[in-house]
Amino acid sequence: QLQLVESGGGLVQPGGSLRLSCAASGFTLGGYAIGWFRQASGKEREGVSCINSSGSSRDYADSGKGRFTISRDNAKNTVYLQMNSLEPEDSAIYYCAASVGRCVSETYKYDAWGQGTQVTVSS
Repeated sequence: QLQLVESGGGLVQPGGSLRLSCAASGFTLGGYAIGWFRQASGKEREGVSCINSSGSSRDYADSGKGRFTISRDNAKNTVYLQMNSLEPEDSAIYYCAASVGRCVSETYKYDAWGQGTQVTVSS
C-alpha cells in the first residue's frame, strides 16, 4: 500500500522559513513524481510545486517562485519543500502526492496522498 507522510509544518512568523518533508512507506519514491499541494480554509486545493522522478525537472506555482525549493533524496525515500520568506497567505494544510513518472496538474491522476501538515504563518 502506497503511503506518504508529511512533516515539518508548524507556526512561523512572517518572513520565516519551514522545511516540509514527504516520506514514503511501502514503496520506493524513485519511480514517482512528487507534487506538493496546499489547501487553505474555505479554498480549493492548489498545486505548489512538483519534482519529476529523476529530479531533473521542477515546477513551481507563481506564488512560490523564488521562495520555495523542492528537492528529493531517493536514498532516503523523501522529498522536501523548503519554504522561505513565508507570508500569511501561505497558511494552509500542505499535502504531498505521488504520480508515476512525471508531474501532472490534475489531482485525480496522483496515486497516493499524505494526510497533510498544517502551516500557519502569523505574528
